[in-house]
Amino acid sequence: MHKVEYTNSTLLSHLTHDNANMTRIGIVAGEISGDILGAGLIQSLKQHYPQAQFEGIGGQNMLQAGFKTHYPMETLSVMGLFEVLKHYRTIKRCHDELCDYFLQNPPDIFIGIDAPDFNLRLETHLKQANIPTVHYVSPSVWAWREHRLKHIKQACDLMLTLLPFEAAYYEKNQHPVTFVGHPLADKIDLETDKLAARRELDLDEKATWIAILPGSRGTELKQLAKPFIQTAQWLLQERPDLQFIVPVANQKTSEIFQQHLQQIAPDLPIQYFNAQQSHQVMAAADVILMASGTATLEAMLVKRPMVVAYRLMTLTYWLAKQLVHIPYFSLPNLLANEKLVPEFLQKEATPDNLGQAVLYWLDNEVAAQQLTQRFTELHLQLQQSASDRAAQAIADLLAANEKSA
Repeated sequence: MHKVEYTNSTLLSHLTHDNANMTRIGIVAGEISGDILGAGLIQSLKQHYPQAQFEGIGGQNMLQAGFKTHYPMETLSVMGLFEVLKHYRTIKRCHDELCDYFLQNPPDIFIGIDAPDFNLRLETHLKQANIPTVHYVSPSVWAWREHRLKHIKQACDLMLTLLPFEAAYYEKNQHPVTFVGHPLADKIDLETDKLAARRELDLDEKATWIAILPGSRGTELKQLAKPFIQTAQWLLQERPDLQFIVPVANQKTSEIFQQHLQQIAPDLPIQYFNAQQSHQVMAAADVILMASGTATLEAMLVKRPMVVAYRLMTLTYWLAKQLVHIPYFSLPNLLANEKLVPEFLQKEATPDNLGQAVLYWLDNEVAAQQLTQRFTELHLQLQQSASDRAAQAIADLLAANEKSA
């Protein structure tokens, strides 16, 4: 197993670099999806800079790609305004120490992957110190808090977007941008073999499997584990032959989910798998019941019908409702600009609503086939060799910066 060592900025300030000409690249990823993007980006950047040193904050995927993390990535994996406030001191200390370290030991370029509240602030300080900055994965300025565009322009020299409509937004507002596509669209085949996935997971090939993905963050699980388990109960009453599969992000999320399960439905027929098997779990499913987030994009790419739900703390939701003005919140619907998959938010995410939506996909083969066709069209749109395109854009920025120096 890859050994993880965390160091603080005091110790890191004494680091020396054997090769003064070595390219040093700072990266911060704040959650699992960013960790996956970061790992792919590191591999592609190594094609341009074989001896590069990568450091900052990242997870297991980035570590395995040769990355050095200063803090556990989980430090930043907090969702929601009021949830973040509870962890404010820890996050601020992490930000300030990392900022000081990079200012004292300037990288050739810094790349913030998602985590906009943390990374844009960090990028602003580094850019002011003439360190080139890139932000990978656009904040949802097109949906809410559009005033952040001014901050983005102050923070980063280049925006890399995963989605085409995001790049159009930055072009319209005259900020340097490159649409790179999505690495998952490159990684996942246009056609996914359901039976092969079931064999890999040792699942009954003839059974009807419902995948449950209540989110990878603890805050998400606390909101969605209960209604998702209750939905599984509801479905089992309607269809006693249904089977359920659940991928868990880590030990902590597994414990949270199973605590709810023991309280609500300890006899529910559920098989668990680890986060590394989440792709196979989705591919093996007939329908996926899931939290809104990046995972909905993966479900779209494996071409499985889905039902999407999300819940926030009441105060967080009230605030978001005042600020967010978009017709959909799941990525497949946003990409298509139409309601391809059912969405349920807050109190709408009831066992009856969610269960009925799951049964719709099970009982309507024609609708499911039409959905597969639309998902394939969207897949092709996102299939752009994203990590290579992102690395090339970063290399071009570095070259331009060196030329103007």
